[in-house]
Amino acid sequence: MAVQPWRTGKIIRIENETYNTRRYWIQVPELESFDFTPGQFVTLDLPIHEKPAKRWRSYSIASWPDGTNVYELVIVLLDGGAGTTWLFNNAVVGTEIPFRGAQGVFTLEPENLEKDLFLICTGTGIAPFRSMAQHIKLHNTSHKDIYILFGVRTQKDLLYHNELKQLEKDLPGFHYMPTLSREEWDGKRGYVHALYEELCCQKQAASFFLCGWKAMIDEAKQRIQTLGYDRKAIHQELYG
Repeated sequence: MAVQPWRTGKIIRIENETYNTRRYWIQVPELESFDFTPGQFVTLDLPIHEKPAKRWRSYSIASWPDGTNVYELVIVLLDGGAGTTWLFNNAVVGTEIPFRGAQGVFTLEPENLEKDLFLICTGTGIAPFRSMAQHIKLHNTSHKDIYILFGVRTQKDLLYHNELKQLEKDLPGFHYMPTLSREEWDGKRGYVHALYEELCCQKQAASFFLCGWKAMIDEAKQRIQTLGYDRKAIHQELYG
């Protein structure tokens, strides 16, 4: 895959999604249409270090291709994170940021949609899966059952919650299953692993996409293979 050139993006909108996450809409003025495949990411060059490699931060695109030159990122403020601290403290509407992308191969192939599809994530790892699911709906793409299994600590950590609940009503065969590890509520409790283990107890044909922190991904890879699935059925995008 060819390396994309560096371009200039301009922030045109910022919204708080939760107490510690923000949504950033970034326009690419030099392009009429910013084209990408759901699941890909962009790399921002932030003014936080003299060395370029220490300025770069990569984020999955949370929006889906819509023919415009705007894309959306959802970013969590990390304790001690130089990149996110700069974004939260300094980036405003009108701020220009060099970026490169879209890049990455964490994308759906037709064969993935011919099986049950498990999109397993924690935190802002939901971003590429929101992009994929909305793109499937937009294009009425044929698919088997699709499950977003989304693990967070408490209700206040849920991202795109109402949107994904609505998508469950609008997209046949789509199942949104959030689970909380540290709070009682009327939905699922515990970690994401119990969800796919229950759903895959018959070992139906399935593809697994994992996005989030390393500990979750490492455990999920081990558990999915213990269920009897081949390592080739598992795709991952690591955060941190």
